[in-house]
Amino acid sequence: MAEFSTSIDIHATPEVVFDYLVTPAGMTAWMGETATLEPSVGGTFSVDIAGSPIRGQYLEVVRPHRVVVSWGVAGSDELPSGASRVSFTLTPIGEGTRVELLHSDLPDVHVEGHVDGWQHFLPRLASAAQGQPPAADGWIPLPQRDGSTR
Repeated sequence: MAEFSTSIDIHATPEVVFDYLVTPAGMTAWMGETATLEPSVGGTFSVDIAGSPIRGQYLEVVRPHRVVVSWGVAGSDELPSGASRVSFTLTPIGEGTRVELLHSDLPDVHVEGHVDGWQHFLPRLASAAQGQPPAADGWIPLPQRDGSTR
């Protein structure tokens, strides 16, 4: 199992950014076509992203500082629903927020695709939270781009 970490600075308060992690309208503004979210410990985390049904639960919700969810793909043998963990830590900086992301418990074969996804979606989170709705999203997961079975 592997992990990936990154961060992004966003010119919005932690309270604003937090809502993009716990509300369906917020989540789908930057990632996913549909979302069913119940942001309390044990609550549903369900987001459909580029045809992938991401399923898990909220593991930690501390407004406006931290959100942790379990993460996996419904029907996947390699990364089943809730098999990995995504942590968002929001820290006030100057006039904005640093979002630190840690995606852990990833099977090695899924690291590259998730790195690509997070590098695509986190700037979209920044745009949305800063009041600049991102353009229509045409992101395609890596295995579908090149035909490989990564």
